[in-house]
Amino acid sequence: MKALVYGGAFNPPTRAHIDLAEFCMKMTGHDKVIFVPSKMRYIQEDQKKDFAFDDETRLGMLRKAAENRAWMEVSDYELNSVEQPRTYTTLCYLRSLGYTCTLLFGSDKLPELETGWRYVRGIADEFGIVCMERYGEDCAVMIENDPYLSSLKNRITLIQTPEKYHGISSTEVRQRFADLRREYEELCELVPEELDGLREYL
Repeated sequence: MKALVYGGAFNPPTRAHIDLAEFCMKMTGHDKVIFVPSKMRYIQEDQKKDFAFDDETRLGMLRKAAENRAWMEVSDYELNSVEQPRTYTTLCYLRSLGYTCTLLFGSDKLPELETGWRYVRGIADEFGIVCMERYGEDCAVMIENDPYLSSLKNRITLIQTPEKYHGISSTEVRQRFADLRREYEELCELVPEELDGLREYL
């Protein structure tokens, strides 16, 4: 079975994550997309995110989203590993389960490949890469002007994504979530403690 492997924080997963994954799957002729959330510790310590939903919460969110999407699968391989695995290791693991894997990521990852990733040549040669172009980026030009990326270009498939998803980000969702939680807590201070469960009235 041909699967796109989509790793990331999914902190939290957004409609853009889900819909664009399906869009790329259809555009490239794959059978499914495997979402692979990374560890909370990695998100906080390595990626320096200001806030991370815990591992079980993010995994649960993805599994909930997958319930009515037959094409969507969720792997807890990285969450259950002692240390955060490298992407190449995850791809090899999923290949050992019988999947024909291709890596899926957003165009923001392209500039990071040379210095921020390991085993990139193995990923490109053994699995291939599908890159989602977002925010009007011209990835073909980016690749052509970069000697390192140019050496990989035959193994990278570029997918132009619908513009309506370009403004959706996990960062924005986290910020709105924090604002709503703060407003709710402030609201609860204005009513009797018996009414702290105001959500049931909304």
